[in-house]
Amino acid sequence: MTLLGFGEECVQIRVRTYVEEDNTLGLGFSFTHRRSFLCPLAKMPAGHGLRSRTRDLFSRPFRGKGYIPLTTYLRTYKIGDFVDIKVNGAVQKGMPHKFYHGRTGVVWNVTKRAVGVEINKRVGNRIIKKRIHVRIEHVMPSRCREEFIERRKRNDFLKAEAKARGEKLSTKRQPEGPKPGFIVEGATLETVTPIPYDVVNDLKGGY
Repeated sequence: MTLLGFGEECVQIRVRTYVEEDNTLGLGFSFTHRRSFLCPLAKMPAGHGLRSRTRDLFSRPFRGKGYIPLTTYLRTYKIGDFVDIKVNGAVQKGMPHKFYHGRTGVVWNVTKRAVGVEINKRVGNRIIKKRIHVRIEHVMPSRCREEFIERRKRNDFLKAEAKARGEKLSTKRQPEGPKPGFIVEGATLETVTPIPYDVVNDLKGGY
């Protein structure tokens, strides 16, 4: 039996030998067409490894290749800090799984070369907390709380001013309401009347 592959398909050839009535040797051939999933010469199936489908996900950005800046190693992380996981493809050690790339977590442990990050992961219909250790090359400080911290400082300052004046101030955020109304003055009205359509003039080139 012989298999001949042609791209995604293959042909199976069977050769049979038999003896004729006059004691002569004969050969018989049979051809069978097979699809790619039955053909051993077809392409291998896609893999599902730890780094599968990360050709572009873990690639360094444009003009961002080369040595790693020293700021990455000189940053100080404390327990409770918010960090963003951004995998650096140039460092294979301490690399998190591709699921955690681009997610934000809280630091729960600090070691010599890595930090422990606690991340929420949706599994089925529930959300569980996952604790992983990631090298510092793959994390960066998160900016998710900058707006909240600035708003808290501004509210404390406004409360201190209101207290000095003897007033009570509410710092709750209110939804933005509709725009206020206004009156248009000095506007002139112009009435526009449509011109009746004339087929004869239109065929001659219009008015």
